[in-house]
Amino acid sequence: MDLLSARQKLVASNIANVDTPGYKTRDIDFQSEFRNAMDSHQPQVSEIAGLKTKNDGNNVNIDRESRLLAENDLRFSIATNLLRSRLRFLRSAIQGGTTG
Repeated sequence: MDLLSARQKLVASNIANVDTPGYKTRDIDFQSEFRNAMDSHQPQVSEIAGLKTKNDGNNVNIDRESRLLAENDLRFSIATNLLRSRLRFLRSAIQGGTTG
């Protein structure tokens, strides 16, 4: 969930800078960072290559960033539901309830 939160902030920053001259889109390689999440390190942020650059040097694509926000929101919802389910299971086990 920390990784999702970091990505959400980064995408929001990209959107906030959509009109900032020279601003370069930054992102996190979610798949790679997710695999490395067990190491509890800060996600590596990098500029995204291959995006169309406007005359002012800015390369933020609002459609791309909106899609990433929606994707991140879906992943966060899934992670939250899984965590909530796991906590209900643990609470039931602690209270002596049946689990199966």
